[in-house]
Amino acid sequence: MTYSKSMSEKHSEKLFKGYQWIVHHPDLLGGQPAVKGTRISVAQVLECLSIGMTPQEIAEDYPGFPPECLSEILKFAAEQMQHVAA
Repeated sequence: MTYSKSMSEKHSEKLFKGYQWIVHHPDLLGGQPAVKGTRISVAQVLECLSIGMTPQEIAEDYPGFPPECLSEILKFAAEQMQHVAA
């Protein structure tokens, strides 16, 4: 689920402050937080993890998914939950 550089430039995806892998743009997945350089949402990655998939299995099912971004996705999700609880 990767997309071309021209699509990336067209969308002008913006990094969430303090993150190198988490981006957003209104035209990319409806503005949902996503993995940089892909059309994979943070929520999709979390759902995959919740059913027991490993990072390698996610990468196999979603070509272009960089497994090295996983710790940042988990940190992002934890921070978002802190904002919900506050």
